Amino acid sequence: MKFENGESVVIVLHSPREKLLGILDEINAAGVSVRSVDLSYFDDWCASIANDEPYLPMTDNFLPMWRIEKISRDEGTESSPSLAEQFKRRTGRELGEF
Repeated sequence: MKFENGESVVIVLHSPREKLLGILDEINAAGVSVRSVDLSYFDDWCASIANDEPYLPMTDNFLPMWRIEKISRDEGTESSPSLAEQFKRRTGRELGEF
């Protein structure tokens, strides 16, 4: 299946290694455009938004293809909700709002 613009995705990068949760804007031969937040910050980010505290916003990024190790849809299962579903549960808001 093809990735669609506006989908929630998890991107694993190398050099340096990073994991991002984001909303996909575009994929092309040069790379990926995504609005994202670092997964290492996800729990604190959700808590800050839920408590109306200051938080780092999602940022628009262009990631060159040579840095991308893996892109996955942010899909959940019955026993394990997606990160976007977890975000909505914790904050009461949609991930795409950010």
